[in-house]
Amino acid sequence: MHSTSDLPDLLVGPLVRRVAPEQLLLWLVASRPLELTATLRVADGEAQQLPLHDAQVIPIGRHAFVHLLSVKPASPLPQDCLIHYDLRWQNSAGETGLREAAPHLCHDGELPSLMIASHNRRLLHGSCRKPHFASEDALARTDSWLAERRDDPAQRPSWLLMTGDQVYVDDVSGPLLVASHALIKRLGLFDEALEGATVADSQALYQATETYYRREQLLPDVPANMAVRDRFFGGVRKPVFTSANAQNHLITLAEMLATYLLVWSPTPWTLIAPAPPGGLSEEERERYDAEQEQISAFVAGLPQVARLLAHQPTLMIFDDHDVTDDWNLTAAWERTAYGHPFSRQIIGNALLAYLLCQGWGNDPEAVEQPLERLATLLNNAAGSGQLEVAEQDRCINALLQFHGWEYQIPGTPTLVVLDTRTRRWRSERSPFRPSGLMDWEALTELQQRLIDQTAVVIVSPAPMFGVKLIEGVQKLFALAGKPLVVDAENWMAHRGAAKVLLNIFRHGRTPGNYVILSGDVHYSFVYDIAIRDRQQGPQLWQITSSGLKNAFPPRLLDWFDRLNRWLYSPVSPLNWLTKRRRMRVTPRDPDRASAGERLWNGAGIGLVELNQQGRPTEIRQLDARGFDVRFPPVTRD
Repeated sequence: MHSTSDLPDLLVGPLVRRVAPEQLLLWLVASRPLELTATLRVADGEAQQLPLHDAQVIPIGRHAFVHLLSVKPASPLPQDCLIHYDLRWQNSAGETGLREAAPHLCHDGELPSLMIASHNRRLLHGSCRKPHFASEDALARTDSWLAERRDDPAQRPSWLLMTGDQVYVDDVSGPLLVASHALIKRLGLFDEALEGATVADSQALYQATETYYRREQLLPDVPANMAVRDRFFGGVRKPVFTSANAQNHLITLAEMLATYLLVWSPTPWTLIAPAPPGGLSEEERERYDAEQEQISAFVAGLPQVARLLAHQPTLMIFDDHDVTDDWNLTAAWERTAYGHPFSRQIIGNALLAYLLCQGWGNDPEAVEQPLERLATLLNNAAGSGQLEVAEQDRCINALLQFHGWEYQIPGTPTLVVLDTRTRRWRSERSPFRPSGLMDWEALTELQQRLIDQTAVVIVSPAPMFGVKLIEGVQKLFALAGKPLVVDAENWMAHRGAAKVLLNIFRHGRTPGNYVILSGDVHYSFVYDIAIRDRQQGPQLWQITSSGLKNAFPPRLLDWFDRLNRWLYSPVSPLNWLTKRRRMRVTPRDPDRASAGERLWNGAGIGLVELNQQGRPTEIRQLDARGFDVRFPPVTRD
């Protein structure tokens, strides 16, 4: 039996989130509430000590406390130079800090550093980080890349943009789920009741023999629920939990919070000794062992990942796997998912975890009200160790109605991060057809943000301009009433949303240069886009980087790439049958690809450099295997 006294003070972080000369946002998790002092030192100047009396400390368990730190210096901090920082606190041995408590965050014993950029012209971006996928982790590669440039502010990226699927709530390996349960027990993460499930509460869930690889058996099983079991886990026709690997779908808030801790820091792994659970079939045990090999490699890279996140200002936005596969894909999906208390609770828990672990660091003022509700829920649970049912329901209901996830970063160019999940344009033709990624009102608000801007970088988790052949396949399945079969989520899948989006680009007062950064699709590509028959029209660049630790099935992607080149070359008449026929789309060839290939398949992270006009001067993919892939502009004869 472990003693609570041997827990380290610092469990996760700090993560450097949004930064500006007037304010730095830092996120961390500690095993107890810490009275912190921030120390900042610019170059060789004197250190500033800033007591953090207004830090928000939110318990998530008996021995786990999220610290939301807003560091506000007496005078604005300088831009484009290195700022070394430390966090210091008292423990039983005296005063300590990051160098002593988390040496893995430091380069050769040097305190972590960050840079506040004066522009938004050098950007890292990536999505889709699945711990048990058989590839290297691009975040670890990024740390190695940044380490070589850590003393040169001019080489430091302005932001690391995580454009979706930072965690996979719906596709979880057995070893990670076992580890999350061990960490829940070690830290005393809060329990909760489970409404509408065949197990009464979280403890019954963790102890059930079906909890690993068989969670579909724990779902409601009464005729009045319209065969809820089948609708949730049975196959791709079902509008809820359609991931092919949903047998370990996370359910409780504690499971989700534990997963965030386990994918961002090596320290929680040192506190537990997870072992294969009993009762697995031979097939399940083989799967567990194969997944364990990948998880072990993933954990080995976490010191680098934690160091990267402690040095690099990072912004985030959700996509579907942060909550569940195909989240809000169709109106029918929404009706079923939110119409049952159990699925509503699971989705709500994922959003609560996103709010606390990701959403706050993007724009604290925007999420102040829902975060206050969540803090009340968690503070009230500190005494009993159990979330109060009615208050949890109220938190979830309010969050499902919340529409403030999008945000904007001022600068050159302006950075606009879109919420393409919670403000969907539902199909008027059929509830089973894909919804638009943003509704008319949300798109109108987007246009207002863009009016009179000269250049803009838009973060859209799903590409606005995708591979036409793949979008065509998705359309066929959507017309057949089976959009869930092929994950039919693209901007052109909904006629109204596509039309409004393309009209925004053609509007005379919106920017002349658009850079669109996306992920989601598990391969990388770059398109140069212009409006046909308009020499003075806007220039657009669709730049897609995916995934950080994920990739598309190679042979299938190769065939899609070949067929797309044959059928939809820039001069093909088939282009006039698509919704974007008024646009001329010119693909760029990755320099390491075979002749003619336009899609790069491999885990990695994108790096984009822009000039003062907001036009890309360099587009690279930092491949997780240790080399760079460039996407040079197309040369015309």
